[in-house]
Amino acid sequence: MITLLGAEFAAASTARGRHFLSSCLLAAAALALTGCIPATTYVATADPADPAAKVAAAGYRSTIAPYTGLRPAAPAPWRDRNDAVTPQPKQDR
Repeated sequence: MITLLGAEFAAASTARGRHFLSSCLLAAAALALTGCIPATTYVATADPADPAAKVAAAGYRSTIAPYTGLRPAAPAPWRDRNDAVTPQPKQDR
């Protein structure tokens, strides 16, 4: 059983080695051919130097538009404000 596993591992290792070698050769060929590709390619878009080129409209949205100032505010007496938020005592007791 162990001999069979060793043989399978050796066969897979050999196949993996051939695959690695072919991958390296393919990568080397790709690197060699990248020198043949021009650095810039022409893309059919509008010329940025053309003043008549259509562009998206620029809009302005204020980041603080919903803000409303709350100062100066006249301070209310603290006892009235405190009594307004305290729970009312139950009348049953």
